[in-house]
Amino acid sequence: MPETKSDTKSGTQPDTRTGSEPDGSARDWVRLDRHEPVAVLVLAAPEQLNGIHAPMMRQLHARLAEVAGDDAIRALVLTGEGRGFCAGAHVGEMAGFSDKGPAVGRLLDEGWNRAVRRIRALRKPVVAAVNGIAAGGGVGLALACDIVLAARSASFIQVFGPRLGVVPDVGSTWFLPQALGRARALQLMLTGDPLKAETAADWGLIAGCVEDGELMDEAIALAGRLARGPVAAFAEIREAVAHGLASTLDAALDLERDVNTRLAGGPDFAEGTAAFVEKREPRFGGA
Repeated sequence: MPETKSDTKSGTQPDTRTGSEPDGSARDWVRLDRHEPVAVLVLAAPEQLNGIHAPMMRQLHARLAEVAGDDAIRALVLTGEGRGFCAGAHVGEMAGFSDKGPAVGRLLDEGWNRAVRRIRALRKPVVAAVNGIAAGGGVGLALACDIVLAARSASFIQVFGPRLGVVPDVGSTWFLPQALGRARALQLMLTGDPLKAETAADWGLIAGCVEDGELMDEAIALAGRLARGPVAAFAEIREAVAHGLASTLDAALDLERDVNTRLAGGPDFAEGTAAFVEKREPRFGGA
C-alpha cells in the first residue's frame, strides 16, 4: 500500500482501512513474529504511523491473548512498522463518531485501557522498542511495557490537550508524573512539545536510547536475556514496584515478605540457589 502522509502533531491519520471486508478486518494490522522464546508484536499500519482504529485494536487484543496463553513465549517485544511506533488513536475514525462523548469513553474502556491492562497482566516481561513517533495513546501503550528502549530519532508527544481539547489518557496521567514529576509532566501535557528520546532517557521516562539501526537487535537481545531468566519472579517484581509506588514502606516490606515466602518454595529459587552453590549459570524454566 502506498504511504500516505499523517499530521503527527495533531495525531490525525487518513482513513486507510483496507481489506476484503468493509471495515478492513481481514488485513493483518498487528503481526506476531516468533523468535522463541521471544515474540515480537508489530503494529503494522505504517502508512498511518500505526494509528489504531477498531479493527487494529481488536487484533491487538487477540495477539496479546495469544502471547499470554503460549508458554513457549517467555518475553515479548512491542514495536511499530515503518517511521512510527504508534500515533495514538485513529482520529479520522473518532471524527466520524455520531455521539462522540460516549463513543470515546467506550473506545478507551473496551479498547485502549483494556490493552494496557492486558500488557500489565502478562506473566512475562515486555520490552517496548519505540522506533519513531509515539503520540497520544501511543505513549501510554509504550509506557505500559516493563522496559522501554527508543531509537535516537524517536520522540514522545502528548497531543491530547493542546491539539484535541481533552485530558491525556491511556495511563499518561499516571505514567508521566510517576516518572517525571508534576512540573515536567505538565509541561509536556500543556504544550504538546515533542520529548526527544535522548531527553526521555536522561529524565528517566524510558530505560535507554540507542542508534536507530541498532534498536531491534538491542530490544530482541534484551528480551532474550529476560526470557532466560525467572519470568515468574519478574512478573512479581513488576507488581511489587507498582504496589510500592502507591504504598507505605511498611506495606512494601510486608508484600516483599509474602511474595518471597511463596516464590522461595518454587522451582526457580531452588535452581537459582543450586546454581549459586555449584558456581554455574542458572537454567530457569518456571512459568
